[in-house]
Amino acid sequence: MTIELQYCHVTVNDVDEALAFYRDALGLEVQNDVASGGFRWVTVASPDQPGLGIVLSEPHAGRSQADGDAMQELLIKGVLPMTIFRVSDLDTTFERVRAHGAEVLQEPIKQPWGPRDCAFRDPSGNMVRISQA
Repeated sequence: MTIELQYCHVTVNDVDEALAFYRDALGLEVQNDVASGGFRWVTVASPDQPGLGIVLSEPHAGRSQADGDAMQELLIKGVLPMTIFRVSDLDTTFERVRAHGAEVLQEPIKQPWGPRDCAFRDPSGNMVRISQA
């Protein structure tokens, strides 16, 4: 039996702002851009792993009003789970993302538990960590 992760979801306030970060700054490619019920969701993926995507959607997309409101509150607080990427060149990636105006939380450093990594916030406040492969 084989099991693989196909998609994970990242909740964002504004899909277009999120695309400026995930597509333009990080270099992910748009796979799908779908309108649904007055909202839209966009799937992005690494060109090196096109079968593994991240779905970007707004808090109320596909949820009840109450659940969307709860997601919005968590998003505003910045407490939704972080996303972690692995890259072959951390310094180049860090500079490219910083040049796109992302909020830097941590410049590249060697962590006590092993990896060398850095951290940013996406335009919605989600923490994104990037580690050296």
